[in-house]
Amino acid sequence: MLQDKSKEIEFFDRHAGADDYNVFSDAANTKLIDSFARLSNLGAGAKVLDLGCGSGIFTHLLHRRGYAATGLDLSPKLLELARRKYPEIVFVEGDVENLPFDDASADGVLLSAIVHHLPEPQQCAAEVYRVLRPGGRFVAFDPNRANPFMYLYRDPTSPFYSSVGVTENERPVCADEVAAAFADVGFRAFTECLGGLSYRYVASPFARIALPIYNLLDDWLFRPGFMKSMRPFVLTYGVKG
Repeated sequence: MLQDKSKEIEFFDRHAGADDYNVFSDAANTKLIDSFARLSNLGAGAKVLDLGCGSGIFTHLLHRRGYAATGLDLSPKLLELARRKYPEIVFVEGDVENLPFDDASADGVLLSAIVHHLPEPQQCAAEVYRVLRPGGRFVAFDPNRANPFMYLYRDPTSPFYSSVGVTENERPVCADEVAAAFADVGFRAFTECLGGLSYRYVASPFARIALPIYNLLDDWLFRPGFMKSMRPFVLTYGVKG
């Protein structure tokens, strides 16, 4: 099964006219970049590609941390917005399954909630492997199918599935399957799960009413260590051998 890229572009181009597709709170965005820094172990000055950068929120935060960050996205209109907001950063239009970067040209890659848009992530994983130097690191974050809220609301097999605010390509991921896709192309790949990422926006007006309750439950319910595999987001990370 292949990703319908035209529908991805159409969906995200629409968001450029309404908002900057910044769905998380500032604290959640910072927590994700903290996780990238911790799991990648890359220092300031490292060349980092932010794949699926959208309007450039995470690319900007990487830049502020001292990384030499470049953003890439399929959506021309979101990239226009990113360039207006962050003129000091380079943003490139392109496809994560056919990256317009040279072999071994990056120290790190952040996959910003992009893997769960890919029905088959192996080609993306292979491209990430290609553009990373030996010893380079990647970190990906995606919604976790093992989380009951993510499954019930966002998995097409759920009886409560809502397609509002997502493309038909999207589905929550299974942690072991994503790690296996990256391991298959040569990475030493690992996973952990992350919670406490408060949302500021969801597309459905009905879900938006319940958002404060969801944010509270996420922060409280999945905090204990024995619940960690059910936290809402999977962090997949690894190193190129």
